[in-house]
Amino acid sequence: MNMATIQQGSAGGMPVLILKEGATQTKGRDAQKNNITAAKLIAEVIRTSLGPRGMDKMLVDTLGDVTITNDGATILKEIDVQHPAAKMMVEISKATDNEVGDGTSSVVILAGALIEKAEELIGKDVHPTIIVDGYRKSAIKAIEILNSMGQKIRENDKEDLIKVARTSMQTKLVSRESDQIAELVVSACLQVSEKSDSLSKVDIDDIKVEKKAGGSLHDTKLIKGIVLDKEVVHGGMPKKVEKAKIALLNSALEIEKTEFDAKINISSPDQMNLFLEEENKMLKNMVNKITATGANVVICQKGLDDIAQHYLAKAEVLTVRRVKESDMAKLAKATGARVVSNLDDLTAKDLGSADLVEERKIETDKWVFVEGAKHPKAVTILIRGGSQRVVDEAERSVHDALMVTKDVLERPVIVAGGGAPEAYAAAKLREWVSTLSGREQLAAEKFAESLEVIPLTLAENAGMDPIDTITDLRSKQSKGSKWTGIDVRNGKIADISKLEIFEPLVVKEQIIKSATEVASMILRIDDVIASGKSGGPPGGGGMPPGGMGGMGEM
Repeated sequence: MNMATIQQGSAGGMPVLILKEGATQTKGRDAQKNNITAAKLIAEVIRTSLGPRGMDKMLVDTLGDVTITNDGATILKEIDVQHPAAKMMVEISKATDNEVGDGTSSVVILAGALIEKAEELIGKDVHPTIIVDGYRKSAIKAIEILNSMGQKIRENDKEDLIKVARTSMQTKLVSRESDQIAELVVSACLQVSEKSDSLSKVDIDDIKVEKKAGGSLHDTKLIKGIVLDKEVVHGGMPKKVEKAKIALLNSALEIEKTEFDAKINISSPDQMNLFLEEENKMLKNMVNKITATGANVVICQKGLDDIAQHYLAKAEVLTVRRVKESDMAKLAKATGARVVSNLDDLTAKDLGSADLVEERKIETDKWVFVEGAKHPKAVTILIRGGSQRVVDEAERSVHDALMVTKDVLERPVIVAGGGAPEAYAAAKLREWVSTLSGREQLAAEKFAESLEVIPLTLAENAGMDPIDTITDLRSKQSKGSKWTGIDVRNGKIADISKLEIFEPLVVKEQIIKSATEVASMILRIDDVIASGKSGGPPGGGGMPPGGMGGMGEM
């Protein structure tokens, strides 16, 4: 039986082998160094893309598809990361993206900084556990400080919401159009937000984001209704229906095939005709049931028989078929219709209404627009742009803007951006350090330094001198102006709140929590054991021949 690697002299002077052949183990300092370096490298990749002056990355996958973006989560998702510690960094950026939608670059940069500063302490023989404890206490304190400086905003205050949405897009490709797109994003969020117990809830899934290359970003618009990427099924149907009464069907308008085999013996052509006529009648009845309710638009999730199409066209009903289930749900929310599975149940009450249903040609495709719904609880943002790459990146930017708007609607507290809250929290943490005992002070000190990496990186990306910037920033912060941060556009230090750059408090909290957690996790690892590729059955469940005996056979 082949086993190798961890060797230890046993009492009888015989080596005892525990791991399978081909397994590797790195211990102690080496393991830590390896993980720390990997985490730092990931942070290094992301660093240059932070802030309005951040650079974009061009990512080319194995199929040659190109993505151009400076969204942290997207960059890390697209590059195929192998190292386990680096994978953990990718995970926190994904989690931050799903949770709050923004801050995906900051969280990785902060985690990288925390790990780098901890490395300095480990070099001075401070035990990782002490560092981790110090970091954890500092994170709790930093969140407390941020909470004390957050500004509450008035409920559904559109102006403040637009500022937040605009800030999240300032750093992206769409920054030129950020004013116009922020307005659309905020209107969309306010449209679908629902109140429960004085709290607003926004379900981002109620906002459908469709993108189509062509036109320019200025042509992006908000549609109070739903856009379906389908065309009207039959050429004879109207392409435009005003004052639409919409029936949403979940069942197919076809003669159902039976589950079991049935044979029908037909002995004369007349019988054949009768048979076909009967089918026709059944389909005609189906269509009559629909038109009887007053519906003039039918949107069907499943298939439509040709003959049913013919009768619907005759009745001048605009029909779309094979619509996705998610779109059906959105249509129901937007138009107030009920999705009906059984035609016999369809009544006028189940119909939804919209001012206009129309098929329009967008680029080379025909799409059906359902717009002008009364109180739509689902809306669509249609993104246009010069090329496919542009609309892809615009879609990612809109996602971020939607998420931060949702964050502020659900928890209406904001802080200024530009690295101001991090610089302020760092200054306050330094005052608090003296209350700690022993070596934890060192860790808290490093935590404060790490927070300053955010304003520092913003300054570096804007071409400012890092050392001058950080000393200047510290002195202005200590004089008590808490909103002092980096005005990246003009390359100087300024009061960020006057520039109307705001971010949700919950994003800042999430960044600190996630970065601290992942840094703590990576610092605590002192042993990396990688199993070799086993020749045995998958899952490594195979026992060596002869069971565990034969230990001395090697």
